[in-house]
Amino acid sequence: MVSATEAILARGRHATCRCGHVPLAASLMGNAAAVTLILVKIPSRNKRRNTSPADQEDTAMNDKQLRQNVIDGLDFEPSIESADIGVAADNGIITLTGHVPTYSQKLAAERAVWRVKGVKAIAQEVQVRIPGEKQHNDDEIAQRAVSILAWNAAVPRDCVHLKVQHGWVTLGGQLDWNYQREAAENAVRKLSGVAGVINDISLKPSVQAVDVKQRITDALKRHAEVEASNVQISVRDGGTVSLEGEVDTWDERQAVVHAAWSAPGVRMVDDRLRIS
Repeated sequence: MVSATEAILARGRHATCRCGHVPLAASLMGNAAAVTLILVKIPSRNKRRNTSPADQEDTAMNDKQLRQNVIDGLDFEPSIESADIGVAADNGIITLTGHVPTYSQKLAAERAVWRVKGVKAIAQEVQVRIPGEKQHNDDEIAQRAVSILAWNAAVPRDCVHLKVQHGWVTLGGQLDWNYQREAAENAVRKLSGVAGVINDISLKPSVQAVDVKQRITDALKRHAEVEASNVQISVRDGGTVSLEGEVDTWDERQAVVHAAWSAPGVRMVDDRLRIS
C-alpha cells in the first residue's frame, strides 16, 4: 500500500502547483497523515532575455509622454513660435524638425527642450526661414554686426573680425576669455536676417595644465548643484579640457561646462558628460 508521503512525492515529480512551485521533499509526523511540504520556485524555461512586450509598451508610453512634455515646453516658451516645429521622441532622443523665422528662436527651442526632464540627446533639424520683409543683404548684416560688437562692453574693441555669406556670420580673431567669445556670438546672432553663426574665435593660452585642472576641481566643489566626485577632468597641452562622468540634469551639465570654461587658459572643452 502506498503511503501519503510516497503518493505526494510521486505526484510532485510530475506536477507543479498554480503558483509555479514544485514539491521538493515531504516528511511524516509520526504515523499521522499530516505532511509538510517544502516548495521551491522553478524559473520558467520559456523566459526570454530580450525585451518583453510589456517593457516595449512602457518605453513607447514613456516616449509618448516625453514628446508631449517637450511640446508643452516649447508652447510655454514665449520667445518661440512653436507652431511650425515638429517633435519626435525615441528612447529619450528628441528630434526637432520644421522651421522658425530667426536663428535666435532655433537656439531658444533647443534650450527649452534640454530643460525637459528625461531628454538624453537632441537631433536638431529645424531650419531658419527668414520672412521676406526681414531679409537683408550680407553687407547690411556685416555693417550691423560690426556696429553691435563695437558697442558691446564685454568684447574688446578691434579683436574680433567677421564675414557674412548667405546670412551666415563667421566670427574670427583671438580673445583672452570664453565669456568674451560667447558675448560676441550672443550679440550677433540676435540681428535680423542672420541665418546662423559660426564662432571661430580662438583663446590665448595663459597657464599650465595642472593649474587649470585644480581650478576647475575647486570650482565644482564650490558649486551647490554639482557632485564633483562624479566628474573626471583631464587637461591636455594647448588648453583642451575633457569632461567625463555622469550628472543628474542638463542644468548640472551646463554648470560643469561653465566651470571648465571659466578657468583661465582653457581654449576648448570636450564635453563627454552623460545625463543619468
